[in-house]
Amino acid sequence: MTDLFGDPAARSSSPDSRRSRSRGRARAQRERQKRRRRSIWVLIVALVLVAGAGYVVSELVGGFFHGSSNEAGVEDYPGPGHPAARVVVAQGDTGAQMAHTLQVAGVVATEKAFNRAYAANPDAIKIQPGTYNLLLEMKASDAVLALLNPSSRATMGVTIPEGQTVQQTLSKINEVTLIPLEDLQAAAADPAAIGLPAEAGGNLEGWLFPATYPVEPGASAASVLQQMTAKTVEVLTSKAVPNDQWETVLTKASIVEREAKLDEDRPKVARAIDNRLDKQMPLQIDATVAYGLGISGKDLTTAMTQDASNPYNTYKHLGLTPGPISNPGAASIDAVLNPAPGDWLFWVTVNLTTGETLFANNLDDHNANVDKLREWQAQQGN
Repeated sequence: MTDLFGDPAARSSSPDSRRSRSRGRARAQRERQKRRRRSIWVLIVALVLVAGAGYVVSELVGGFFHGSSNEAGVEDYPGPGHPAARVVVAQGDTGAQMAHTLQVAGVVATEKAFNRAYAANPDAIKIQPGTYNLLLEMKASDAVLALLNPSSRATMGVTIPEGQTVQQTLSKINEVTLIPLEDLQAAAADPAAIGLPAEAGGNLEGWLFPATYPVEPGASAASVLQQMTAKTVEVLTSKAVPNDQWETVLTKASIVEREAKLDEDRPKVARAIDNRLDKQMPLQIDATVAYGLGISGKDLTTAMTQDASNPYNTYKHLGLTPGPISNPGAASIDAVLNPAPGDWLFWVTVNLTTGETLFANNLDDHNANVDKLREWQAQQGN
């Protein structure tokens, strides 16, 4: 019979000893599992930190080397683009300001791309203010070319000829822009709204300078007329006309505009007007009488020239008319400021087709010239 208590091997294999060893192994296993879990979490955190740092570095490097970009990271679209975008280039906009406008509108991918294309095109400085119809997602260089192409402009151009009256001008604006005639007439009656100078005395006639004006979509009647009055002030100022002479110069120039058919005759007509005024002679100009009556010169009769109730009747009233009778152009204004030297008192256009005009310093010669006009009219069957 074996002595269990005397044999060490036998003692180690006792039930209590086995239970103790089992509990020790379990504790050791749990510790190893805890250590493995901690190691895994440390590794995960490290990977997250590394990935985050890589993202930050990527963004910083991308921003440093590539500048601003759209969400897709594209610096310049390949083009040609797709409809549609309408953008406004304001007066005085620089290339950088245009770049910002176009990038915000989605026309170009980045401001940098447009700035580079703008700098590369020597004609880019010729881009005019206005409203443009462009494409979305255009190549930047194509966007520059589109802004230089007049066909891209949504802005309408209103051309006002020399010699038209205010009413004719308003009708022309209405015809081209479709701004209601009633709105234009209301604006014309509001001097403050259209910037009409005090020197005009509230009379718009003569102050709508003949030229071509850009009109943006949705422009108001007042803003259109304001462009024209501002242009008149600009022209008079550039020619050093004193403010207190503005209305007088425009009045004389408006008569010259209606009477002279050829630019070379305008300084002679201006001189003849001055000569008659200096001699206290009535101007006796049919165009002024017709203006006062609101009719065409072709409808004027001799009886009408005897109507003293017409303040514009220069047959009956000495001096200049109460104001301009048309909107004169630069050539007529220049003629008034620099009349030709001469002693003429009379003039008559003897060929209404070519505009040939003859001048005289006495009534006999003038009547002879009038006979030439009658001969021409007879040849035309008039």
